Amino acid sequence: MLDREGAVPLYHQIYLFLRDEILSGQRPFGSAMPTEQELAETYDVSRITARRVLNDLAEQNYVERKRRVGTRVIFKSPSKPIEANIDQAYDSLLAFGGGTDVKVLSVEEVAAPPRAAASLGLEAGDPVIRSVRLREMEGVAIGWIVSYVPVELAPYVTTETLASAPILRLLEDVGVKLKYATQTINAVLAFGEMVDAMGAELNSPILRITRVSYDANDRPFMLTYAHYRADRFHIRMDLNGPGTQ
Repeated sequence: MLDREGAVPLYHQIYLFLRDEILSGQRPFGSAMPTEQELAETYDVSRITARRVLNDLAEQNYVERKRRVGTRVIFKSPSKPIEANIDQAYDSLLAFGGGTDVKVLSVEEVAAPPRAAASLGLEAGDPVIRSVRLREMEGVAIGWIVSYVPVELAPYVTTETLASAPILRLLEDVGVKLKYATQTINAVLAFGEMVDAMGAELNSPILRITRVSYDANDRPFMLTYAHYRADRFHIRMDLNGPGTQ
């Protein structure tokens, strides 16, 4: 079961086994985890190694450790899969947030990074508003979202306003109306701020949606990077057959 000759430490291999059992529901919320002694015997490792495994699970909020009580699973999957229909751009983008909570982590004016500038038709270094939000469902962090908007379009985009309204609604207040959006979906590894924000492990798989939104004049007005933990987010696409609307 364990690769004792490989580069991955034994404690991390055991951690991954147990984490996957928790995520798959084999070890449901509230269930008891093996003791340090039981883990040590099961995997033929030292109690120090077993303790490291359970401590790492606790650090990532999968389990809770209490003296004289033991270790229990505290990870709770959302009650239903999170599904975002990407075919109906405007309604879906607004409605998706209905069942989730958003924490605004920062809103600031910054110099546009090269990629953001290119996506928005700006020069690198032009001023843009960068907002960072954390999306949660039932208290579980599922998404880390970073958006860039030209500064002249975002007079009402502040920490306070973003806490109470989607950014698309705020942009509507200055006459910006979403006509369509283009987006790409790819897998990346967790890095930087998102690791702490989402409680993800460094270099764990993350689903990234890169979206460029266009106004009624076909001008790009917002670039958004939405990062979602692969173990907590699903995308559903409805595909019609030939000859159907």
